[in-house]
Amino acid sequence: MFLKHKKNIKGQAVLIVLLSLSVVLIVVLYIMSRSVTDISLSTKEEDSLRAFSAAEAGVERALVIGNSSGTIDSANFNANVTSFARGATEVVYPLSLKSGENATFWFSRSGEGTHFTGSQIKYCWGDLGTSITTAETPALEVTIFYTTTPNNLTTLRIARATLDPNTSRRGTNSFGVGNDSTCTIGTDQFEFQSTLNMASLGISGFATANVLQYSTAKILYNITTAHKIGIDVNGTGSSLPSQGSKIISDGSFGNSNRKVEVYQLHPEAPPIFANAIFSTSGIVK
Repeated sequence: MFLKHKKNIKGQAVLIVLLSLSVVLIVVLYIMSRSVTDISLSTKEEDSLRAFSAAEAGVERALVIGNSSGTIDSANFNANVTSFARGATEVVYPLSLKSGENATFWFSRSGEGTHFTGSQIKYCWGDLGTSITTAETPALEVTIFYTTTPNNLTTLRIARATLDPNTSRRGTNSFGVGNDSTCTIGTDQFEFQSTLNMASLGISGFATANVLQYSTAKILYNITTAHKIGIDVNGTGSSLPSQGSKIISDGSFGNSNRKVEVYQLHPEAPPIFANAIFSTSGIVK
């Protein structure tokens, strides 16, 4: 009887030891698994950062010399520069804007064979679903720069239109009507639109190349929320010159690949320039 009891105690001890070893083994395997995962994630993150840095380096180089490829810190990059919107009949400004900020759309560019000579331009603005009745409903001030003699900047003139979809606000700001009618440009959708006719704005000779120069579209009232702006000249029988350059740079390191896309837009005239042209008297230095 005593021998049987002793054997039972030994069997229980072996079982406890095996269970303890199993628990220890599970803990060790869990720790090793976590360590391997952490190392893998750290490696992937480092590779991703190096690939992104290479893509940024490609952008910086492309801004100076154009299309380029190379290696930096063992990471590879390949950057391609293309003309942004040249020959297009519609374009969306690549940045969303808050009140007081301008989007510039070019109609003529020196050295390019494409010049916009259409009779009308449709302006689209405001993200889809934007309310028409709030204090921040975005309005638009459009200024079109043109010359009375083609490409002679000493004859530069401006035509201006103000557009507001908020009907209650138009009673105090005297803006023109901005239509609460959705507008689609490519994959972008807008809540408001308005079509401006060149002749109605008093612009003569618009059908001649290099008369229409460029347009600024200033968004107003949307202090807290930025909105998109675009133009559409479909159906006018004319197209737009380039609006700048588009740079796409791919960076790679290890198994990581990152892409950076940036726009280098044409230089813009300071806002005071429009006020100087609009002045009814001469400018004294």
